[in-house]
Amino acid sequence: MNIAVLVSGSGTNLQALIDAQNKNELSGRIACVISSKPGVYSLERARLAGIDSVVLPTRKSGEDVEAKLLEALGKYDIGLVVLAGFLSILGEQVISKYRNRIINVHPSLIPSFCGKGFYGLKVHESALQYGVKVSGATVHFVNEIPDGGAIILQKAVEVKQGDTPETLQRRIMEEAEWKLLPEAVRLFCEGKLRVVDNKTIITEEN
Repeated sequence: MNIAVLVSGSGTNLQALIDAQNKNELSGRIACVISSKPGVYSLERARLAGIDSVVLPTRKSGEDVEAKLLEALGKYDIGLVVLAGFLSILGEQVISKYRNRIINVHPSLIPSFCGKGFYGLKVHESALQYGVKVSGATVHFVNEIPDGGAIILQKAVEVKQGDTPETLQRRIMEEAEWKLLPEAVRLFCEGKLRVVDNKTIITEEN
């Protein structure tokens, strides 16, 4: 199965997927990396791994960003779209065409600290302000509601005394995001995920 990874930044989750692919752990192939911004380090990671990349036009350019994205996904015959730090909200056309074929990783235990406006360090700042003892990461399907799709996998991570948003972010990436995302991709590519009533059913046996 051909996979597109959508990025907007440095691409640490993209690297986790590339590493898993190099170990034959994805059960699919990253066919292209699509970035919402030019010049980000994700594009260098793609180049070093020999993966094609596409940079979308900015929304200010006046071009139809959604059409360009659909064009790229069609060109590479994409079966699974993975949002890995992609900061643009997907349009209805893309979500509709790739229903239950788009997954995202979010740096909290949904439904906590999620939804519109919760991304990057803002998630961890909110968790620390609230004083939670446990945070973590969630991989979920994408629908029209930000962070509202069916949950695929979750992993809890301890919040430690003296944590900053940066230290908590790093621990959640290392202990949860970089493990959950490749695992969710593998399960999808092996046909072991299905969504019923906005809940994900995982079947490890075919």
